[in-house]
Amino acid sequence: MVYHSSFVDDEGVNRACGCPLLPLKSHIKGPAPVSDQDRTDIVDEAITFFRANVFFRNFDIKSPADKLLIYLTFYINVALKRLEGCRTLAEGTKAIINLGLEKVPVPGESAFPFPGLFPLPQSHKEAELFRNYLKQIREETSGRLLSVAYRPNGTPNKWWLAFAKRKFMNVIAR
Repeated sequence: MVYHSSFVDDEGVNRACGCPLLPLKSHIKGPAPVSDQDRTDIVDEAITFFRANVFFRNFDIKSPADKLLIYLTFYINVALKRLEGCRTLAEGTKAIINLGLEKVPVPGESAFPFPGLFPLPQSHKEAELFRNYLKQIREETSGRLLSVAYRPNGTPNKWWLAFAKRKFMNVIAR
């Protein structure tokens, strides 16, 4: 059974490209509203559900937040592939920073991994808002992923990095 997002009620939440711009427990500057530190956000859900959801080839979408969960699951898979060869937390941090510096594609661009998952942006302003939100959420996910992919002593956690070999929804992570 696929794990779905608990953020089904997105009333009052801004949207871009049909995706709710959900609040994040983040200090990273961006368009996402700030969430309480003691509440679970979409990044927490994505990391928690990753090891179960990555095994599925199909994902039944029950709410718009599920689309964001799919995107984050794919992004975590990409990040783990980058961390696969890194033997220390310092190397992993460098790899994740380099991943964060890459241009973030939005729906309608050829590099976007899930064509058809999100509607195309209606304007350049909406595309930039969505790009900035995805950039912010990727940076936040990367930081939190490092804390689970590496042990406190800085060595890789094989129970996480083993999932780098999985393909999520038959999409090959670059």
